[in-house]
Amino acid sequence: MRKLLTVALIAGLAVTVTAKDEPKKSTNTDYKLNLTESTFKWTGKKVTTSHWGHVKFSNATFNIENKKFKGGEFVMDMTTIDNRDMQGEYSDKLVNHLKSDDFFSTAKFPTSTLKTKSVSAIAGAKAGSPNYNIVADLTIKGITKEVSFPAQIIITNDKVIANAEFEIDRTLYDITYKGMADNLIHNNFTVNVRVVANK
Repeated sequence: MRKLLTVALIAGLAVTVTAKDEPKKSTNTDYKLNLTESTFKWTGKKVTTSHWGHVKFSNATFNIENKKFKGGEFVMDMTTIDNRDMQGEYSDKLVNHLKSDDFFSTAKFPTSTLKTKSVSAIAGAKAGSPNYNIVADLTIKGITKEVSFPAQIIITNDKVIANAEFEIDRTLYDITYKGMADNLIHNNFTVNVRVVANK
């Protein structure tokens, strides 16, 4: 009887230790990019005025663990770049120029990518304000440079919404107009990113 009791106690202890040693399982959720609600807006400035337009996303992946953003990769289709502040002939000329080798060379480099390297939550972030600091590799025209920026990322049971704004130095990516007019264009252009993905 004592032997049976001893065996039972040892077995119970083993089960208890095993249960405590097991790591907590993380819950990962798959989200699909919502192309309709996601936008990538660019704004470029020159001495006399500014222009803006959109580039469409072609793909995005999210690493969500226990309702926390851990990273992701976002792909932009540069062949879709457009202009929204002008219409007609002047808009068409600007878009064609942006797609040319003077700027984005979209025939040679049809996509750009933003891939996170590190993500850190901002302690005490207020509602409606950025709640993550992002460090990422941005690749344009086959050239990769590191960028960092704050972002607001909202995660619910069925949706992820990410908003961010940051500046890009076009000269780092060989986005230069080979002519005197390049001196009239600001080196930095601004991007406003909104990514929406559904479960």
